[in-house]
Amino acid sequence: MKQSQRGITFIGFVIVLCIVGFFAYVAMKLVPVYSEYMGVVKSMNQLLTEPGIGSKDVGEIRQMLNTKFSIQYVDENTVPPQNIQLQRQSGASSLRVFYDKRIDFIYNIDLLVSFDKTLNLSGSAAAVD
Repeated sequence: MKQSQRGITFIGFVIVLCIVGFFAYVAMKLVPVYSEYMGVVKSMNQLLTEPGIGSKDVGEIRQMLNTKFSIQYVDENTVPPQNIQLQRQSGASSLRVFYDKRIDFIYNIDLLVSFDKTLNLSGSAAAVD
């Protein structure tokens, strides 16, 4: 009787394991960065509940955001103060936070992730990306 064998060879298993390991390594590097970005977005959304937020100046908003960043575990060096901008046009104000995050990957290869979020502070809680 002839039996047929099925399955993956050892070399095939090692190749699949290397590919899965590579993507797991990429995920381990990127998940904390995106988790920190979610903290930035949550802090910005919490500003909408503050009374009179649309009439405050950029210094006050930066100070409020830095306080909320520390609660959300956002590193203070991640978002420099000059990357928090308040724009006012015809009575409407919007808050823009933008920053880049560089992550060491392998040897001299780095990953660069750019984030840019704009939030309408006037009246409605509508966010613009």
